[in-house]
Amino acid sequence: MSMHIHILRDEADYLEALAAYEAYFDNAPEPGSEAGDRFELLGLLLAKYEEDHFPMPTGDPVEAIRFAMERQGLSQSDLSDVLGSRSRASEVLNRRRALSVSQIRTLAREWRIPVQALIGEAKAA
Repeated sequence: MSMHIHILRDEADYLEALAAYEAYFDNAPEPGSEAGDRFELLGLLLAKYEEDHFPMPTGDPVEAIRFAMERQGLSQSDLSDVLGSRSRASEVLNRRRALSVSQIRTLAREWRIPVQALIGEAKAA
């Protein structure tokens, strides 16, 4: 399954690369293999495109979460699934509870939010 890997110049390139990258999720390739290298390169290209075209707000974890929710079409219910409960998601979004280290790691991994965007102080409501 060899695909020509190239710089992502537009949304069509981005979506094609994202589909190719996500195809590996159910069957992760062996690191260092040809497929593993392709997977890693696609991830780097996607990260660069997202960094350039979808800049993440910095300094306020709640704004970073809201931005990711909007960009990815996610809801508070989706956040509840990640954080473990509806009340926890509500408390975080309403700035009544800070994220734990575990929650930061989970959000960074599952929603691809940079850790740096999640570790700041939430602004007062």
